[in-house]
Amino acid sequence: SAAMAGARPSAGLKQSARDMKMMPIGVPKVIYRMPGSRGGGDWIDIHQRLYRERILFIGSEIDDELANQLIGVLLYLDHEDSTQPIYIYINSGGGSVIAGLAIFDCMQHIKSEVVTINVGLAASMASYLLAAGTQGRRFALPHARTMIHQPMGGAQGQAEDIKVEATQIMRIRDNLVKTYAIMTGQTEDRITQDLDRDNFMSSQQALDYGLIDGVISANPEKARMLDAPPPSVNPDLWKAQRVPLRGNRR
Repeated sequence: SAAMAGARPSAGLKQSARDMKMMPIGVPKVIYRMPGSRGGGDWIDIHQRLYRERILFIGSEIDDELANQLIGVLLYLDHEDSTQPIYIYINSGGGSVIAGLAIFDCMQHIKSEVVTINVGLAASMASYLLAAGTQGRRFALPHARTMIHQPMGGAQGQAEDIKVEATQIMRIRDNLVKTYAIMTGQTEDRITQDLDRDNFMSSQQALDYGLIDGVISANPEKARMLDAPPPSVNPDLWKAQRVPLRGNRR
């Protein structure tokens, strides 16, 4: 009506509009309200929100900055409640051996169980951290890949400096071989041979090798549809699986 068209918004609506918070553009964020606080909450980084659920990510190159952040969160979560597991999702091509060993040592130091899940690629040092999870709690998704190889060095400078660097690399390699053998159940000779070159494994191969303890299977209904004929062959089957969009229902 004309009266409705000319009406002004109420004070309550104006206040609600002022209180509305739009999601910032960029890094995915979610609304989170601290326990005991009043108000509608604030937009926070989605990874910070997942930290509250004890879920961590290794999704980039492993370096000192990532290691320091991950170690800090691991120590905090373990102090907060050491009876609950911590989940680390891995999709990384590896990185610094020293930074990775720092994360490894922290994973072994805390009391909380550490569940590791390979969700894409766990290569080089990332495969080491994948295998470093609590025995029986190391997993991979069906299409994830794992790659192991020996540490690489790029020493430059005077001959004596290169010699010292080479000695350190060989010492680190021997340490990795021994730890890989403990975590996988393979012999040190087998590990040494397999680390000689880039060694890629499927999820099932990583399971057989001992790097993980299980492959997370797909949702049964979705897996069944993956084996179904294409829509052009059997359109009735796909129509039965289609879920109507909200707003299109009548």
